Amino acid sequence: SSGINAEWPLRPGLRMAFNKNTDWDKDEFLDSVYWIRQIIAVVFGVLWGVIKFKGLLGIMVYIIINLGLIFLYYTSYHEIDEEEYGGHGELAKEGLLTSFSLFLVFWIILYTLYVQPLSVTS
Repeated sequence: SSGINAEWPLRPGLRMAFNKNTDWDKDEFLDSVYWIRQIIAVVFGVLWGVIKFKGLLGIMVYIIINLGLIFLYYTSYHEIDEEEYGGHGELAKEGLLTSFSLFLVFWIILYTLYVQPLSVTS
């Protein structure tokens, strides 16, 4: 058996993101932060839509959770020296706006479907 890494059809940055013993170069690590952040966006966008969370509070809670999870990801899970990767600011902003947009798309679509389900009229 060649192991999960040879068969897992994910982008290399995302595949490496879940391997705790990875030797990173700067671009690879920033790619992994980017892809983890996209996963967080989809999960919380779906969750916020399904539980019908709304308003500015929903946005603020998402941003805090997103930043917090990424901070824990690189400080606790990978235990990296953030200064080697541009500091906390660089890691905090990597993919943040893209993931925020993705979060909003999932949240709005699912919220709309749950509040006003599509109806077929004849």
